[in-house]
Amino acid sequence: MAASKLLLDTHALLWWANGDKSLSRKVRRLIEDDSTHVFVSAATAWEISTNVRRGKLVWSSSSIEAYCSSQRFDLLPVSFAHAERAGSWPQSHGDPFDRMLAAQSDIDRLPLATNDRAISVFGIETIW
Repeated sequence: MAASKLLLDTHALLWWANGDKSLSRKVRRLIEDDSTHVFVSAATAWEISTNVRRGKLVWSSSSIEAYCSSQRFDLLPVSFAHAERAGSWPQSHGDPFDRMLAAQSDIDRLPLATNDRAISVFGIETIW
């Protein structure tokens, strides 16, 4: 497989971490490929932490950051440009985490690994 870049949607990270078969074979192969630069957004850490706090999710690793580092995933911070894009897009997608991931995907030219069809309103490149 050719070298590539990939931004994981929150569910893709969770499914990878849990070995869940819901993760597509294509995305699994890309993550397993040493030439793929896999990125995880700070927004994903925020979303996971929020859902753990609310009791909607269990995260078994010590920290999301430590887990991502152990997987050799690149950590993608949220910038002002990301925040402005996420907040200003006119598309009627209400999930702030999805809006941020779409903004990061667009600005940083990172295909988003997601099976969420609703994210297509942003016109970004997705892989599943």
